[in-house]
Amino acid sequence: MPARELQEQLDSLRDQLDRNPPLTLEERDNLHSLMQQIEAQIKLEEATQDTNLVDGVNLAVERFEVAHPDLTATLRNIANSLHSMGI
Repeated sequence: MPARELQEQLDSLRDQLDRNPPLTLEERDNLHSLMQQIEAQIKLEEATQDTNLVDGVNLAVERFEVAHPDLTATLRNIANSLHSMGI
């Protein structure tokens, strides 16, 4: 089930953030906001074409890919899961 996999990936991202990687407060806030949006989408269990959500994940991938490869890998998995869900 893609929604369960997506939730597991969000949990992994949350665990990585709990390990306090060197992020600015703004970067942390942006990731937390993005995670909340994704979790809200999961709870609604809607498969809509919300490109803003996917765009937000893709922008986060671009932002963190050089300095934070672990976060980037998890964010890419989230983007793939969203795509698989039709979001």
